[in-house]
Amino acid sequence: MPPRKPTNQREGSVRGAPGAAKASSSVGVDADSLRLVRPDGLSVRRRRHDHGWSPRALIVAIENASISASGLRRTLTPNLIKAIEEQAEPIPYDQLLLLADGLGCDPVDLLAEGEFSSRPVRGSS
Repeated sequence: MPPRKPTNQREGSVRGAPGAAKASSSVGVDADSLRLVRPDGLSVRRRRHDHGWSPRALIVAIENASISASGLRRTLTPNLIKAIEEQAEPIPYDQLLLLADGLGCDPVDLLAEGEFSSRPVRGSS
């Protein structure tokens, strides 16, 4: 039986990463790298615009940074970039690291306010 193709955005959101859809069952995967975090979409978009990049150019920058850092060809999909910027889509910490490498910044600079707080941000329930 051939392997199942990803059916939703979260399972198939990392391109070029063998076994990305099965990351949680892989041996040696750090649990922190799979924990969902909420990036600040406006910060991501501002940094992308500061570089003068389109979403596709950001995808190429992420891929180039990944190749330089690990020798692996990994990037994010255009749909995920759009969801991060427009809806602050929660993503695994591992993907936040990819995004930060592509933008050339610290991953913490991309997190929404209160992301690591134990208390909810004002106005949220």
